[in-house]
Amino acid sequence: MSTRQARAVPVLMYHHVSTSPGMITVTPENFAAQMDYLASAGYRTIGSAELAAFLSGEDVPAKSIVITFDDGYLDNWVHAHPVLKRHGFTALCFLVSSWPGEGAVRPNASHGSSTLPPLLDHHAGERAIENGRADDVILRWSEIEAMREAGTFEFHSHTHTHVRWDRVTGTSGEKRERLREDLSAARAALRTRLGEVSDHLCWPQGYYDDDYREVALNAGFRHFYTCHAGTNIGSDPMDRSASVGAEHSIKRLEVRDRPASWLASRLWVHTRPAISRAYLSIKR
Repeated sequence: MSTRQARAVPVLMYHHVSTSPGMITVTPENFAAQMDYLASAGYRTIGSAELAAFLSGEDVPAKSIVITFDDGYLDNWVHAHPVLKRHGFTALCFLVSSWPGEGAVRPNASHGSSTLPPLLDHHAGERAIENGRADDVILRWSEIEAMREAGTFEFHSHTHTHVRWDRVTGTSGEKRERLREDLSAARAALRTRLGEVSDHLCWPQGYYDDDYREVALNAGFRHFYTCHAGTNIGSDPMDRSASVGAEHSIKRLEVRDRPASWLASRLWVHTRPAISRAYLSIKR
């Protein structure tokens, strides 16, 4: 009896899992309920290598999903990591590689500690980073290594500075050069700190244009994570050779601070490619 294979792989997009309410934030309670649902419903998380293989035409089991987190916030260690570890799930975190700092691992919710580190809301966190206090809101390298060792997170590039170069440069040439320097610094930082760097890149604020794409391809990136809603389907399995080394633009579903039933309904839609397309067409 053959195992059912996925027709599509939804990629979930999170930022914060935090007790401090605000935009792009899911409460620890709702995140835990969402992960409990995924486990009980038989979903399995896959990492970047399996996703890349699927996009190139290889099979993955039905109910395969990818969980992603953008920016590398401290609350990912405090609240998301313990829940992922409990279920044996893995997630992809896209790091802004100039933000993590040094220092000891801070307590998280699995330690049973009543003295968890304070967590800033999104806007307060942005101000902290701008004022040179990224350690108040961003993961430390020690925590990143602990998450890697536990198998709960992979870490990939979200650039080195998170700057939108199209907004702060005067010409296309200057934009391209600054982006090239940014991506080069990001790859160097991740290679130094993690021992490796992948070809997976998440665009800051989801923005990219032809210049961004060309510079990123030249820098060695091939898998680009967007903020476009939808699901992901693989290449024609009869033409897998054409997909080797090809670039892939990856759609993601922004997860809201809603009960598990909300996530269940979205996954029902976005594991079915035709229904997903129809649903998004109606929404637009």
